[in-house]
Amino acid sequence: MSRLAVVNCSQLVTVAGPARPRVGEEMSDVFAVENAGMIVKNGRITDLDYSKEIETMILPGTEVVDCSGKCVMPGFIDAHAHPVYAGNRVAEFEMRSKGATYEEIAASGGGIWSTVEQTRAADEDDLADETRDHLDWALRCGTTTMEAKSGYGLSTREELKILRVVKSLSESGPMHLVPTFLGAHAVPPGVPARDYVDTILEVMLPAIVEAGLAEFCDVFCEKGYFSLADSREILVRAKELGLGLRVHADQLSNGGGAKLAAEMDAKTADHLEQTDEQGIAAMKKAGVQPVLLPGSVYALGKSKYPAARAMIEAGLAVVLATDLNPGSSPTPSIPMILSLACTQMKMSPAEAVTAATVNAAYSLNLGGQVGSLEPGKRADFVVFDTKDYREIAYYFGREHADRVYIGGKIAYGSKLDG
Repeated sequence: MSRLAVVNCSQLVTVAGPARPRVGEEMSDVFAVENAGMIVKNGRITDLDYSKEIETMILPGTEVVDCSGKCVMPGFIDAHAHPVYAGNRVAEFEMRSKGATYEEIAASGGGIWSTVEQTRAADEDDLADETRDHLDWALRCGTTTMEAKSGYGLSTREELKILRVVKSLSESGPMHLVPTFLGAHAVPPGVPARDYVDTILEVMLPAIVEAGLAEFCDVFCEKGYFSLADSREILVRAKELGLGLRVHADQLSNGGGAKLAAEMDAKTADHLEQTDEQGIAAMKKAGVQPVLLPGSVYALGKSKYPAARAMIEAGLAVVLATDLNPGSSPTPSIPMILSLACTQMKMSPAEAVTAATVNAAYSLNLGGQVGSLEPGKRADFVVFDTKDYREIAYYFGREHADRVYIGGKIAYGSKLDG
């Protein structure tokens, strides 16, 4: 039996509470206990208490993690990310810095299609190597679980390739990946939109479900990408095949994506920069979790962030995620997202932490396993080089994670380096 004792935490931020996503004032309760620690057996948390009490539980052979006055929190759960891609779009970054818009870049042949071409050109092993680097960046920022979307293949063969990479990297670890099929990310150039939608419905979705390579289906419901009607058709078929539903909604325009997510009983509606009060009310009634992605607003040089305060006040279980991708949000850093949430969307540090841990876990159907530090849950936790959890959003632009543990085993940090 492996046994781990974590002691001398300046704060042990447990985010403990009811076995469901947190809403309203609950999002402000992260239950930060000073001078605390915990016991881990066989990768699961068994005990949490003040450090002096935990020290009495240390048996011979127990590995001791002395946090030396550092803050310990659950590992971040990144519930919206596109980590599997080849190459980059730094040229587009330069174009945006000179005033080009996301839509103008896409119309000129850039955008999603640029990454599709680079990803198609990479063989499976090379794509896995590049993706492993992206995951390592996120791990160093404190992420222990990540949703991983396809969507840079846009053909049956290439979408399957991407999802096989996700499966392989999740199995080889250390980070747990939740696979999402996003064949409806864009329509390939030269292919009639109706023909491509039919391919998704009749070929892609059945093939991916038969291979067991996805847990969710997502669709980019947006003008110029997939219409409301096409998005509904794809989501209906995915639901029939047993996949959970997620929706890229109301990012560039208020096209009714949030309402569609509610109509379809989707698990999440993501982006939501343009969502209005009606969309918020529809999500609340249907129990849809909003996944907010301030990194993409920032990276695209826009100023309209999602209405996080209105969503929290409406009782929605808000989630924060990176939207890691090479075009509109090239960041693996949840700490940076926490900073943007606090400064641009006026979420409190506690609300932001809740949104990126336990609420994010429930949005991926993992709330019973990860997202908080409670007995029985997997010991995915981070020792942050701070004394107070609020410093993580406050000191933006630095790596705060000193050590990262997944299932009670060190995945990044000083012990590995030594």
